[in-house]
Amino acid sequence: MHVAGLDSSDEEATEEEEGEEPLPLSWLPLPPAYSSAFLAVCSLPGCRFKDIRRNLQKDIDELKSCGTQDVFVLCTKGELLKYRVPNLIDAYQECGICVHHYPIPDGDAPDVTTCCTILEELRSCLESNRKTIIHCYGGLGRSCLIAACLLLQLSDVVTPQQAIDSLRELRGSRAIQTVKQYNYIHDFRGSVAAQLEARGTAQRLLLNTRTT
Repeated sequence: MHVAGLDSSDEEATEEEEGEEPLPLSWLPLPPAYSSAFLAVCSLPGCRFKDIRRNLQKDIDELKSCGTQDVFVLCTKGELLKYRVPNLIDAYQECGICVHHYPIPDGDAPDVTTCCTILEELRSCLESNRKTIIHCYGGLGRSCLIAACLLLQLSDVVTPQQAIDSLRELRGSRAIQTVKQYNYIHDFRGSVAAQLEARGTAQRLLLNTRTT
C-alpha cells in the first residue's frame, strides 16, 4: 500500500451545483502534441441526489454548446438509476453524442485490459480533435483515475505523483479518492508492462506449439 487515509468514495463527494448553474467542466492540460481544451472531466450531468438538483436537458445542452462529441460514462447502470438519470445514455445518443460506457464500481478501478481499451479510445478521440468528456458521479475518483493514467501514457516524463497532483489541482484536493485508486495510478506503468510481457510470452508459446 502506498498511502493511508484515502478511503472516501465518489458517492461521498459533496456537490453544491444547482440545476440553474452551468455544468462545471475541468479541461485537462494535455502535452503540446495534443490540442488544448479537448478533454474535460465533470460530475454526473442531470444528477438529482440529496441536495443536488441538476437539470439533465440543460446539462446536455451545455455539453453540446461547447462542442462535445464523445462522452465516457464510468457510472454503473445502477448508479444512473440511483441518481435519477436512468436514460442518460439514450439522451446522449439522441442528441448525437457518441457514448463510451465503461461501468466501474464506485471507489474501484478497472482491470488493466479495460483501462488500456478506454485509453485507446480516448487517444483516438483526441487525435481526431473530437471534444470529449469523462464523468463518473462526482468527477473525482474514477474519472480522475482514467485521466491520470492517460497523462502517464501520453508522456514518459510525467510521474504518477505529478499526474495525481495535476488532477487535484484541476478538480480539488479530493480527486483520486481511494487507496486502491491511488495505488493503481502508481502501479499503472508496471502493470501495463507486465501485461505486455505476459501477452508476448503467451504468443511465443502458441507459436512454438504450432511449429512443433
